[in-house]
Amino acid sequence: MQKNILVLSTMYPGKNSPTFGIFVRNQVEALRKRGFTMDIAAITEPGMRKHQLLKKYMAWMIQIGLISLCKGKNYQMIHAHYIFPSGFFGLWFKKRFGTKLIVTCHGGDLDKMAKKGKFFFQQTKRILQEADHVVAVGEALKQEMVERYQVNPGKVTVLNMGVDRNIFSPVPKVHAKRRLGLETNSFHLLYVGNLIEAKGLIELLDAYRPLKQSFDQLELHLIGAAKQPEFLERIKEKIDKETIQGVTFHGPKAQQEVAVWMNAADIFVIPSHMEGFGLVALEAMACHTPVVGSDVGGLSHLLKDEAGILVEPRSHESLRNGLEKLISNPQLRDQLVFKGEEKAQQNDQDKLLDQLISIYHR
Repeated sequence: MQKNILVLSTMYPGKNSPTFGIFVRNQVEALRKRGFTMDIAAITEPGMRKHQLLKKYMAWMIQIGLISLCKGKNYQMIHAHYIFPSGFFGLWFKKRFGTKLIVTCHGGDLDKMAKKGKFFFQQTKRILQEADHVVAVGEALKQEMVERYQVNPGKVTVLNMGVDRNIFSPVPKVHAKRRLGLETNSFHLLYVGNLIEAKGLIELLDAYRPLKQSFDQLELHLIGAAKQPEFLERIKEKIDKETIQGVTFHGPKAQQEVAVWMNAADIFVIPSHMEGFGLVALEAMACHTPVVGSDVGGLSHLLKDEAGILVEPRSHESLRNGLEKLISNPQLRDQLVFKGEEKAQQNDQDKLLDQLISIYHR
């Protein structure tokens, strides 16, 4: 049995960023409860400016170097979250100490990092081919690995991070709204995620503005960290310039608070341009809130078969039509809630953790 595992990740919650890569920490804590000894070498700061990137990556590499010197021989396995650069350092452990390497691809590592240039593509391909096993959080990611990166399909498992039903579970919406001090007669739209352009927030505002004119009691709530401060300023200027009413920024929140917001929301919206799986949408479904999301990546799979409303990515018109369809049809919302609960049960964190542990033991 593999007991001592080193987790490498470019995202992990820190003192000033409690939700940054929270899904990685959740998995680590769940594995610890199963008896695994887990060490962490991770980046805990979300800042994306040049001086922030240089500082945090240098500190991370020093941390990895010290761990290799002091404890490198102690690990039976390296679990790298995100292919490059986490998997790059994982391969270093594999070659020096003979450590088994598991790599989890979350989406952005293929959709963005690997497309930055030839070097990043080649490194991504090398890591995927030389890893002992690869976990893809979505079906589309596995297909891309096999077709574009010539990875043996037998060593790729589709396995998302799973939803914690102890946190994300349904409560009556009126109770959740009252707890948050929200108007119970208003209709609340909710977005949770990083406040970055790739999440489709410009399209969301363009879709919301005409809806607000038709449904006066409509409100839009945005929860998340400003990883691109310049972009946040741009969308705030857009709201002021176009006099868009009823939009509230709430900043990042702990998972327990997010769960309350998801229960209070009437519709959860995730208009991403790309999405490896869309765990946040699954968390909303586990809270019995219907979801409208872009027809991209893992969302295409998660929301198909009437589990949600799929809309064209980068299209505010398609997004507006999808939202309007759901706002105007309470029966449809109930149908999506029923299907969403089925998806949440299928993707329960505990069930998926059993599958991950079986990969560890191969």
